[in-house]
Amino acid sequence: MKQFFDRRAFFTLLTAVTVSGFIVICTLGQSVHRQRVAAKTAEAAPELIQPECVVREYNGRIGVFRGGSETPARIIDYDVSLLSDFDREQLAKGLVIETDEELRQLIEDLAS
Repeated sequence: MKQFFDRRAFFTLLTAVTVSGFIVICTLGQSVHRQRVAAKTAEAAPELIQPECVVREYNGRIGVFRGGSETPARIIDYDVSLLSDFDREQLAKGLVIETDEELRQLIEDLAS
């Protein structure tokens, strides 16, 4: 009878270790997969996030910044203090513009 319980305990432990090992291996595989996906996403993210240009206040005027530059590619000679409070707040935060058509429309709206 003792031998029966020893065998039963052995196979129960063997099964538990096998199942645990399988779970650990699957979890490690998923972790490696997530890290690879995160690395690929991180590489592609700067290309996707880069806006066409950002319009914000620059020395009391309206500056158009392209490609994440800190110096404006173009300065629109319009006094920011003449704008409404809402427009000044938006310019202080910076407006992301995707196309040249959007930029022209924004300039027309601000100047009128």
